[in-house]
Amino acid sequence: QVQLVESGGGLVQPGGSLTLSCAASKIPSLFSLIPMAWYRQAPGKQRELVASITRTTSTDYADSVKGRFTISRDNAEYTVYLQMNSLKPEDTAIYYCNTKSANWGWGQGTQVTVSS
Repeated sequence: QVQLVESGGGLVQPGGSLTLSCAASKIPSLFSLIPMAWYRQAPGKQRELVASITRTTSTDYADSVKGRFTISRDNAEYTVYLQMNSLKPEDTAIYYCNTKSANWGWGQGTQVTVSS
């Protein structure tokens, strides 16, 4: 069964930056062909898709993070990254990675807290 391990979260002041990593294991050998995504879930809210990346590294972002977040992938390392800049308090959430179709099991996520 696929395992996803997210890391890199933490407490940061507004305007700060963080880089999240998602390491995948026990995955299909065709990982490079699978569109991947980052999601987040804030307290009391539904999980939402934040950013996605295709096998050709075409990217897409939620309007709320466009211009501030950058998703990337390293297929050789089975890892997906999320560079987050100009963080805002409303970015506070648990961040998860999964396929764009969200058809793998969820990892534990990584907590991002933006607060002064």
